Amino acid sequence: MTERLYYQDSFLYNFDAEVREVVETPRPAVVLDRTAFYPTSGGQIHDTGWLVLGNEKHRVTEIVDAEDGRVVHYLETPLKDVQPGTRVRGEIDASCRRDHMQQHSAQHVLSAAFVRLFNMPTVSFHMADDYCSLDLQIGDLDTPALSKEQVESAERLANEIVLENRAVDIRFVTRDEAANLGLRKLPPTERDELRLIDIRDFDLTACGGTHVNGTGQIGGILLRKTEKVRQGYRVEFVAGQRAVATARRDFSTLSETAALFSSHIYDVPQQARRSLDEIRSQRKELEQSLEELAAAQAATLLTETPENDGRRVVVRTFSGRDLNFLKLLAQKLTRQSAVIALLASESPQPALVFAQSPGQPHDMGKLLKETLGKLGGRGGGSKDLAQGGAPTAQGLDAALAAAAQSLSR
Repeated sequence: MTERLYYQDSFLYNFDAEVREVVETPRPAVVLDRTAFYPTSGGQIHDTGWLVLGNEKHRVTEIVDAEDGRVVHYLETPLKDVQPGTRVRGEIDASCRRDHMQQHSAQHVLSAAFVRLFNMPTVSFHMADDYCSLDLQIGDLDTPALSKEQVESAERLANEIVLENRAVDIRFVTRDEAANLGLRKLPPTERDELRLIDIRDFDLTACGGTHVNGTGQIGGILLRKTEKVRQGYRVEFVAGQRAVATARRDFSTLSETAALFSSHIYDVPQQARRSLDEIRSQRKELEQSLEELAAAQAATLLTETPENDGRRVVVRTFSGRDLNFLKLLAQKLTRQSAVIALLASESPQPALVFAQSPGQPHDMGKLLKETLGKLGGRGGGSKDLAQGGAPTAQGLDAALAAAAQSLSR
């Protein structure tokens, strides 16, 4: 079992240790007798850093908590000529550790705030590289959902606790003692001794993670978004330097967007809604124009196409018409009785639409597949309407002519 130095001091960034085990495959790794590296556990991601052996510095890429109590340190490169008993020096990536402490301590403060204000316990916690989230259980009839006002209230209370710089203490108690201390959440573990994180007069919970010494070191908490999940609601947040970086990124994004609208950042939502309304209006006008154009085009094509054996076969290749327009035109044409439409467009993407009026004896889906097979394209459809695309426009006219010819066989 590995002695975990971070249990006593989360700000311990350097330590000496003895190699207990060397693993060479499938990834190089070592097990030490003691470590300050935190392994991925309890929603918190692992530390990174270096193991120093003489003049060699080896990057530690992942820390894993083995089931037997060992802490496995995975390395970017293997340690050469190292045997059990060799002394090494561990160096924690301090910026990474501080970030993790800020995020994890912020989670404790937030979880306590949601319980105090709305009786919403935290079901799970997740720490990613750029954000964190906690899942809240919504089981009380008085709180069937998580509102914007509740989120803002919890954020406000959490930041008040940060501003007060309350002490964050570590203590160890037996499980029986913990049962009478009013913990926010008693873990299901069967361990005889529990490590408690005590945020003075605000939150007490069992936790094995790394934490700040005072809430002021969290630096600020920013709640980002919420979403409904199976167990309740998920709240995404950032704290400390992450919150600063996120706020800076948000402000830069809003500023760039506001510049596009020639407006203030606070007017961006209104400007965006106005632009969306204009786009919807223009889209409706375009759709109406295309309807009218397709109807006029269909009338012209029907007039230009002579009837043969009691039907009209309209064969036409367009340029600058997309697949949707071809389908619309085909529908206009085949509303008339005894019409077959074999349509294609060379651009923007080579496309084909074959259609026939209801009651005609041919199979447009089969005919289209045969035609596209010659062009190296793909498509399909029903007996009366089929569509597809070709890799190039070369040979479209000839392919339509051959398809039309096959109808008379």
